[in-house]
Amino acid sequence: MGMGIDGLTSGLDTTAIINALIAAEARPQTLMKGKVATDTALVTAMQALNTKFSALTTQTAVVAKAGGLDMYQAKTSSDAITAKIGAGAQSTSLDLTINKLAQAHSMVSAPMKEWPTTPAVMTFVKADGSKTEVTAETSSLDDMAYAINHSAAGISAVKVASGVDGAGVAQYRLQFTAKDTGTANAFTAHQGSIAEVEAGTATDLTGVTGSATLRTGQDAQVTLWAGTGAVQSITSANNTFAAIAPGIEITVNKLSPDPVAVTVSRDAGKVTTAAKELASAVNVILGSIFTQSTVTAGSGAGGTASATGGLFTGERTVSDAKTKLFTAATAPVNGLSPSTIGINSTKNGDLAFDAETFAAAYAKDPAATEKTLQTIASRVAEAAKSISDPYDGALTQRVKGQQTVIDSLNAQIVDWDLRLTSRRATLQAVYTNLEVQMSKMQSQQSWLTAQISSFDAAGKK
Repeated sequence: MGMGIDGLTSGLDTTAIINALIAAEARPQTLMKGKVATDTALVTAMQALNTKFSALTTQTAVVAKAGGLDMYQAKTSSDAITAKIGAGAQSTSLDLTINKLAQAHSMVSAPMKEWPTTPAVMTFVKADGSKTEVTAETSSLDDMAYAINHSAAGISAVKVASGVDGAGVAQYRLQFTAKDTGTANAFTAHQGSIAEVEAGTATDLTGVTGSATLRTGQDAQVTLWAGTGAVQSITSANNTFAAIAPGIEITVNKLSPDPVAVTVSRDAGKVTTAAKELASAVNVILGSIFTQSTVTAGSGAGGTASATGGLFTGERTVSDAKTKLFTAATAPVNGLSPSTIGINSTKNGDLAFDAETFAAAYAKDPAATEKTLQTIASRVAEAAKSISDPYDGALTQRVKGQQTVIDSLNAQIVDWDLRLTSRRATLQAVYTNLEVQMSKMQSQQSWLTAQISSFDAAGKK
């Protein structure tokens, strides 16, 4: 606002005068600031709408692509098998008998006070012939267990109390268990180094009195088509068979000599959900546009009627986008209305989804229902992309154009700030000079008055 220079001589409220003049001259800038505020709110709303269109593009493109509705479910006739669906699943039915469950190889040593050799070394030999040598820091069984557990042998070890010997000395066993199940992870444990194992001089612990093999490493095994000429056995190192058929993974939980049926079929519930979510996503956008385009009635000064438009009221680009989206979702497919699969248009200009109608259509003709839904999804995806594409989408371009206007106005507002600052300085100089000149005139007037008074006084003498 500058320094106050209210007239000491003139008595004028120069600060108020200058502020009024500046306010009058700033009227164009004030209008520009109001325009920036309004346009910024519009751009923010359009950007949010554009984000919704972009998300709709992604969502519907997934449904529209080849295989986008390949949604399956797996059921089993017994809890002996758990089935899980993955990519590439197809309708099928398998009968499986469960002959073996996978188990981890495990053995226990004979009772001992401490490791019987120094240095405390032992070697594990896997079923494939690979060898791992483990050396403990001391002969302590705790140290040996620690060394095994932190080695690359793939075996866990634990010290277990085993009473006392004839002299009353506490005895312990080491239990060794493969960390992974399966035949390939079976092992033998030897007292001695790899060199001693290869030389045949290391002691095989399974041959020591008091030691025992608790479980032999074993693969899980299932049999397909039992009782037929095509019988086939399949094994797995663990209880999960990842590729027993395309897109299906089974886990065996217990033995079952009787066949367990594993059935893979199309999941009507998931497809219905996909259709419902498509309609819902379209409605979110249509509802957002409707809400922000609504004209609100009110009253103006003196009680006169007035109306206030929403941010999108009169926005041609947004209106065109709404029409394009609604048409994509509701136009006939091969001469049939989308309502035949439960996607209905309403008098409010949005969609209503009828799950029962969709389910009935799907039960009658799954292939035709999926084709209709994918056609609608493809049209919606194309429409949404033409609106929200980051390079040439209609709404994207509208946002960019409006932002350019805002940037230009902001630049002009800055120029006006400089202009008004300069104008204020000029006005302050003018009024300051006015005060100076009036002060001089008052001084001259006082001098003249004094001179006249002195003449009058001299004449009276």
